[in-house]
Amino acid sequence: MDASAEYIWTPPEFGLPHPPRCVASLRLDSDTSGPGNFARSAKWCPDGSVSLVQLEHREFRMLVPPGAQNDTSGKVSVDLQHHTHFTNPAPILDYAWYPSATLANPASYCFVTSVRETPVKLLDASDGRLRASYRIVDHRERQIAPHSLAFNLPATRLYCGFEDAIEVFDVGRPGEGTRLLTTPSKKSKDGLKGIISALAFSPSYETDFYAAGSLTPTPGNIVMFSEADGAAPVLFVGGGPAAGVTQLRFNPMQPHIMYAAFRRRRAVYSWDLRADGGAPLKIFSTSPHVNEPPVSDTNQKRQFDIDVAGRFLSVGDQEGRISVFDLTTEDRVVEDQDGVPVAAPCLTYSGHKDAIGAVAFHPSRPQLLTVSGSRHFHSSPPEESGSSEDEFDEGRDQCDGTFQAGVRRAAVRPAPVPLDASVTLWDFQSRSI
Repeated sequence: MDASAEYIWTPPEFGLPHPPRCVASLRLDSDTSGPGNFARSAKWCPDGSVSLVQLEHREFRMLVPPGAQNDTSGKVSVDLQHHTHFTNPAPILDYAWYPSATLANPASYCFVTSVRETPVKLLDASDGRLRASYRIVDHRERQIAPHSLAFNLPATRLYCGFEDAIEVFDVGRPGEGTRLLTTPSKKSKDGLKGIISALAFSPSYETDFYAAGSLTPTPGNIVMFSEADGAAPVLFVGGGPAAGVTQLRFNPMQPHIMYAAFRRRRAVYSWDLRADGGAPLKIFSTSPHVNEPPVSDTNQKRQFDIDVAGRFLSVGDQEGRISVFDLTTEDRVVEDQDGVPVAAPCLTYSGHKDAIGAVAFHPSRPQLLTVSGSRHFHSSPPEESGSSEDEFDEGRDQCDGTFQAGVRRAAVRPAPVPLDASVTLWDFQSRSI
């Protein structure tokens, strides 16, 4: 037997278009950290051993997938195991795994996180220990937390996007970095203006290109840069909607294809960067109204994902539905009013009872991790007006018991609660296997 044949990699096989089966789940409704907690996003460790989940209540949770994924009973086998959690002092803006993170190598098992008004932190994924910190300071000597994080392909530099600039750090030298201004000045109309909300590097080692997207809702708010050229724009990507960019991603097997998601838009846009980038290559839409956002949509981010072989794209919507697009076929494709091809999903199924904040393909298995939850304010019926004691504080002096008339009770603000706060693992393995 040829020794080289032992190391041939084969991508995971997805049994589409059949709906997947739920193999594990974790509910956060009755969480000990308080009501209203839900998962906002989830990212697999590069080796697929654990998943790092960002929660609404300023914390991370490490979830371990079950080992009984080969169970064919069709029922939920076991729950996602809660491995550990890391609490943060302020809201989490973004986070990213170290590109070669794996449990087999403790030195690489870490991730970076951006927490409001604090330096960027490199944390040990096993116990949350601080390994290094990277400071971004403005002209008032205030700490700036970036809205987007990305490692370059060799994992030697960390790129952090914030307002009108990108800070570049040497991963091996904590401290201060090098600032790249994406626009010449505040008053200038040139360059990439606004908060740099998304960063993504091309997966090709032949180039050093990366894409940056802004929250400024204007066309052309995605720009290609080169590591060698610094802040000089290489290509302006146009043709997208006039909305803020929330996520950028390259196809793992086709580095010239870039995908982007926008605020309050259900469609995912793609571009072929070998062309001039002036018009989208294809639009992946879960709604017939591509150019108009639904009235029920909110500003909540929805994270899409592409499988490791670059064959499928998945995204969730506000109603809890999960859609999967086949990137290798031209079936289910029509043209919109501008002549841009619009692709419909090859599979759509109901996965949750609330908005889906993120989907994440497993790096080596035909599995998809989804998280759901959003803020819902349920108003209580108004109370009858009158002069009863309910209008006043029952507060009696704890010392002498006298009633303090005229002190009104503080109004209790309604707390937001999710309709479905859960993390679910779906198995797309072919039934014929």
